[in-house]
Amino acid sequence: MTIRKEQDYMAQQGALQELQAGRIDRREFLLRTVATGLGLAGVGALAKTGIGTAFAADSRPLTPTFYQWIQDLHPGIPAVNAKFPGINYQIAPTEGFGIERFVAEAKQQQSTWDVYVGQTPFVEMSAMIEAGVIEPWDNYIPKEVIDDIIPSIRAECTVDGKLYSWPFFLDVIGSSWHSGVTTKAGLPDAAPATWDDYLAAAKKVSESKAAPFGATFDSHGWRSLVPFTHSMSTKVYKDGLFDFTSDAAIEALKLMKEIMAYANPDILLEGATDGGVNGTPDEVAFAAQNVGYYTKYFNAPLRMAQNWDDPKQLRLGPLPKFANGEGSTVFWTTGCALFKYGQNKEKAAEYIKALTYDPQIWKDSIVGTEVAHPGQLPPYKSIYADWDANKPDWMPDFVALVRAQLEKAKAIENHLFGLNQFVIGKPIWETYLKGEEADPKVAMQKVVDAVQAEMKRGK
Repeated sequence: MTIRKEQDYMAQQGALQELQAGRIDRREFLLRTVATGLGLAGVGALAKTGIGTAFAADSRPLTPTFYQWIQDLHPGIPAVNAKFPGINYQIAPTEGFGIERFVAEAKQQQSTWDVYVGQTPFVEMSAMIEAGVIEPWDNYIPKEVIDDIIPSIRAECTVDGKLYSWPFFLDVIGSSWHSGVTTKAGLPDAAPATWDDYLAAAKKVSESKAAPFGATFDSHGWRSLVPFTHSMSTKVYKDGLFDFTSDAAIEALKLMKEIMAYANPDILLEGATDGGVNGTPDEVAFAAQNVGYYTKYFNAPLRMAQNWDDPKQLRLGPLPKFANGEGSTVFWTTGCALFKYGQNKEKAAEYIKALTYDPQIWKDSIVGTEVAHPGQLPPYKSIYADWDANKPDWMPDFVALVRAQLEKAKAIENHLFGLNQFVIGKPIWETYLKGEEADPKVAMQKVVDAVQAEMKRGK
């Protein structure tokens, strides 16, 4: 499927170039486009991104491209763009973390864009490096910026000593609860310290009818299985891959099944948007005030609580841990990738620095606006130092909580199959969650076998 998409993109690009050179007419161009998988919709998409003018010119204005959700959640971006006259700001042709378009262009040693804002290291960074799509930032990013990146984040964004992602948004997996629901259930207004406490509280919410469901989580592995595993142990990686058969991973899978006893019944379904990875059932349940406790990256409950009668009833806390567990969690950053065949690389670095240090971006993210409440934090030591020295009057308490959790959290290790291992494994480990497979160890061994088979097939 991926190869076919790449072939379609390359065929469309070739047709555009021939049309611009006058070697074919518009009718022939449309016929060739319809013959590809994207069809007429693809023509509109390509025209929208301006690929024709980008490839026709020897030079172009600074051309960043953003994952759609970033624009939707951060209304301060246009103000930063206004500081760069002539900027050709675009939305990326990505859905569900797809990078086919980027890879197809790199194979032709071309790029419509200069920088991509939306890269998550464990998700697609290794694949983009492997495919020759991106290059390190080291020759362009100011040294003072590199030195300012929080060390654990800098390590997450680095491969072979080179910085391949300029970090932007920090996300950490934690816990949250609806205090109106938990109070109604007779529970203390505090974060459950252990998973045993969490399960007992979820059961009480459910049995007391304080809410339809006691607890929920996002069923995508990197948002539930991995952070639950890290809460017991972070020593669960072999050669960059997650060890699904580790004791900690097995206990995490068993925990997921235990939570499901008190959760919304559609918890394992894919999301409604962005190729299934967003608009997930857990978010719907929490937004509708139908659940007491919730584990996900902190920006999710912050966004969902905007829909409540009283958003002030939202509470945030650390991820629970197993008894005698390590007490860690998961963090990742969403950052910026520098296209190898892009242009304006020095200008791109200037733009990304302005974007990622912009104080209004961070205020809007933390406090929220009329249209969004991302709740994502910056990656720079200096910003936190400034806030510590002169705490803004708008600063909520959760900033200190999330920042403290980063010190305990571990990033998912970078690997070519960093994301794919969880995509491949999800329907297999869910046989245990659904009761189709009685032994979690058997299910997880099948996950390992499937991932290894797919890796061999791709060589």
